[in-house]
Amino acid sequence: MRLVWATVVAIKGSEAGSQHLDVALDDRTRGQAIAYPHLTGECQVAERVLLNTTAVTLGLGTGGVHFVVARAGSGEGVAHESDSGGHIMKLRYTPIQHDVLSVEEQESPHHEVMRTAEEIGGMPVACCGLHSHVPLVAAAVKEADPRLRIAFVMSDQAALPIALSDLVRASVAAGLLDTTITCGQAFGGELEAVNVHSGLLAARHVCHADVAIVALGPGVVGTATPLGHGGVAQGEAVNTAASLKGRPVVVPRISFADERSRHRGVSHHTVTALTRVALAPAYVAIPVVPGEFSDAIEDALESAGVWDRHVRVPPLPRTSSSGPSLRGVEVRTMGRSAAEDPAFFAAAYAAGDVCVRLAHGETVTAGSG
Repeated sequence: MRLVWATVVAIKGSEAGSQHLDVALDDRTRGQAIAYPHLTGECQVAERVLLNTTAVTLGLGTGGVHFVVARAGSGEGVAHESDSGGHIMKLRYTPIQHDVLSVEEQESPHHEVMRTAEEIGGMPVACCGLHSHVPLVAAAVKEADPRLRIAFVMSDQAALPIALSDLVRASVAAGLLDTTITCGQAFGGELEAVNVHSGLLAARHVCHADVAIVALGPGVVGTATPLGHGGVAQGEAVNTAASLKGRPVVVPRISFADERSRHRGVSHHTVTALTRVALAPAYVAIPVVPGEFSDAIEDALESAGVWDRHVRVPPLPRTSSSGPSLRGVEVRTMGRSAAEDPAFFAAAYAAGDVCVRLAHGETVTAGSG
């Protein structure tokens, strides 16, 4: 870990739950930093802040930003207090542990509902492998039926503060997502939950969602090993949804633009989640893609034994070749747009279509190639 003191030069902007800062570090470099006022209080120009610079130093995918750990004001020190009214701690046993009012606990206005909630009544649950899948699935659902309520249930296998996600903020503002729930050590959603199980129960019984989308936050860990990656969370989401009598729908991670062989075609993350982690059957949506790509997808899933465990949902022709309206939300995957990586987007849209069919009570059965 690397911590460096710095001075706030300018406040570039304030979003819901975060501040974006220009900072001058004591190591004589300049940079960008993000502060979460819920944890530190509001930063001011010219005040001293302690930054965690570790990810930037290592060249990791944080967008080149540092994170504010604490504020020293102008040198006299500052006090910060934010009382949630609850007693569940997130980021537990760390210097920035903080209390939240979780949806389950006795002080919550939703405690009585959650006390008796044990199943989600067949609600379709889109299980995503990447954060960038979320607005794409939501857009497909909302295009097909704008009346369907969508809850985003964010797990804690990647970024923990939901405020880091520009995609979620934009998707909520655009009406693609109706509510957000942060689970485990993730925090900052409209509702807080102790784990994904109760997050899904809250989505159904508190938020009255018709469709839930489970995904990790921005960022995904990868080590080029069979199981040392964030993709296993997708299989865990399948198990969680099924255990609550929901209907898991897998969003396969597919790309023919990725230069890495392990992610080209059907990513090894998806194959691992479906064949080694998911213990319950799930619906797997096959996207509409050109013939040579379609054959590669089918071959990869068939040879991995995916259809021995899961339900193949054949592609449905979409009304628009450009995909559903994203309502102005800009989505990129690994820096690539829909034009640059159409198969990735098509796979998420296909999963959204399956969620709509299930939400409407249609019978979705396995299809052949």
